[in-house]
Amino acid sequence: MWPPLAALLRRLSSHPFDSPVIHANLVKSSSISSPIPATALLTAYANAGLPAAASRLFDEMPTRDAVAWNALLACLVCHARPCAAVAAFRDMATAGFTPTATTLCTMAKACATSRALRPGRQVHARSILACQGDVIMATTLVDLYMSCGLVEEALRLFMCTDCPKDVALYNAVISGCVENGRFREAFFILGRIELNGITLTCALTACSATANLMYGMQVHCKALRGGFTLETILCNALIDMYAKCGRTTAARMVFDRMTCRNVVSWSSMIDAYSHHGHGEAALDLFKRMDETVPVVLPNAITFLAVLSACGQSGLVDEGRAMFHLMKRQYGINPGPEHYACFIDLLGRAGQIDEAWDLYCSFSTTRSELSGSICVAMLNACRANMDVVRGNKVALHLLEVDPENPGSHVLISNFHAAARQWFESDESRRIIIDKGLRKEAASSHISSTG
Repeated sequence: MWPPLAALLRRLSSHPFDSPVIHANLVKSSSISSPIPATALLTAYANAGLPAAASRLFDEMPTRDAVAWNALLACLVCHARPCAAVAAFRDMATAGFTPTATTLCTMAKACATSRALRPGRQVHARSILACQGDVIMATTLVDLYMSCGLVEEALRLFMCTDCPKDVALYNAVISGCVENGRFREAFFILGRIELNGITLTCALTACSATANLMYGMQVHCKALRGGFTLETILCNALIDMYAKCGRTTAARMVFDRMTCRNVVSWSSMIDAYSHHGHGEAALDLFKRMDETVPVVLPNAITFLAVLSACGQSGLVDEGRAMFHLMKRQYGINPGPEHYACFIDLLGRAGQIDEAWDLYCSFSTTRSELSGSICVAMLNACRANMDVVRGNKVALHLLEVDPENPGSHVLISNFHAAARQWFESDESRRIIIDKGLRKEAASSHISSTG
């Protein structure tokens, strides 16, 4: 006899990774036909990071209620599938279910993430009665309109909402204003609230995204006056902001004055040196991590920053040592991004044979070859005019990333460099035939005020 249903549901809530076993038990006991245990199992699959299994279970459910639909929508949004969530929301309406306040909040988040303005407006209209005074809904709708560039609508919603405004709502409107270049409104709202580290960090993050040094420095001044510069998270945001604006000296000054540094602090400062070609400084800072009390251990992101710094500065021996050190001394398995970075370093230095051996070792030991590794290897072949290997890598890249127009452009450029004009034209023709569009590049010049 199988355990009682209540015991299985309690086990699901505390051990979501046991979902397949419990799924089998529910099927054998015929309990899966009820929406309550099926929905609990769907949520467990979502919590265990198995959205495909959750969606498959939902499709197989003989009976669905509003709670089951909400669980599916929450799963899709949580696992970054907003477009699928919008489609499921339409199916829910077609099935005759009236969306609840929970449904509308979830869908507002999905529309904000995917910048789906039209369904977002529909959710907004439905929420006027169902979610009146709900600060979570107001925050998500502000984020939706800001992400779509409709700053006036977001500000009007922010000003007219009758819910008590919390930190999350202020963060949404301030960061949205900064990201859309509406700095006057952002600082007007900053001046109306009691400043805290979270709000200032949010404003700094937006300044980093837009590389706006002048307003980032103003936020820094507000943080100094408010006494928030002892907060580690805020200082990490300051380091990132100054680094994105090209002010590594200012970033290092913030780093040196920090009373408590974590691995994000060290990684951010090393990455700042990496992006501006200061490889030796990045390596020196990495070595200082072992001298701190308490010791801060590097993570995978730290090593990625160090490898990038070595690549930018041509420090081949040091980069090779770091690549092997991460697993030997710290037990960190190199991921695709580490392989890509190291292959790029070797390619820049003319070490094409070693780069090829590394490329082959990854492709034979991993089930899926990463597009970033193929790109790095193809660039290395182009830099060293290794046409034979480059043609092989180009085929691999088309297999792993066929719908990326950047891949076809890169392959076309490789063929052109190798004077393979027919193949180069063919790659360009594929972009036109498939209707692929390469995202336009942009640049930003920050103002120092």
